Amino acid sequence: MTVPQAKTVEPPSQTPARAAEIVREYGPFAGADQIAGVTHDGRHVWAATGSRLVAFDPESGQLAHTLDRAGDAGTAFDGTHLYQIADARIDKIDPVTGDVVASIPAPGHGSDSGLAWAEGSLWVGQYRDRKIHQIDPATGDILRTLESNRFVTGVTWVDGELWHGTWEDDGSDIRRIDPENGTVLERLEMPSGVGVSGLESDGANLFYCGGGPSGKVRAVRRPKQDRS
Repeated sequence: MTVPQAKTVEPPSQTPARAAEIVREYGPFAGADQIAGVTHDGRHVWAATGSRLVAFDPESGQLAHTLDRAGDAGTAFDGTHLYQIADARIDKIDPVTGDVVASIPAPGHGSDSGLAWAEGSLWVGQYRDRKIHQIDPATGDILRTLESNRFVTGVTWVDGELWHGTWEDDGSDIRRIDPENGTVLERLEMPSGVGVSGLESDGANLFYCGGGPSGKVRAVRRPKQDRS
């Protein structure tokens, strides 16, 4: 994936949706009644539950690891460290020890939602602002901004594609957008009453979606089709 040059683009227009195919549900997990951010480390799915980060095996559904770290929004993994939005900051966390090794200001100063890692940058959703910012993970500086026409929740990259979740007026979808101009290219509509808080790809054929106050994580099939 080649990250485009920094710029701000106009909101995308509406695109017809297909129904999202939910293939599995996980949770609720003991002591966790809220799912915020979600990420995948190549083996386990991680979920931010407010006061803890939990990791579970997507095959068995069993918890594998817990960290006592606050997380009320997006979660990401860069191949070595976890990144977690907590209040108005983004913590860089050792996934083995739970130690915070660095922190940067979150661009929304507490109104942030999703979080993703792609080729050296963090991508941060801004919920009510309906935006996604690409930021420098060392400084928090905003490098570019994309705009949506819906409240933005989770954010993920897979195979050079930028996807994000929306949740507004009791409706949620997962949408693929053009990273150069923000145009909505594809939409997967969740069932009525089923929201998407966090979002992460497994790097192949599934998205993992945080379910907010349901306390669940849902696996949604990524459509197979020719990519332009």
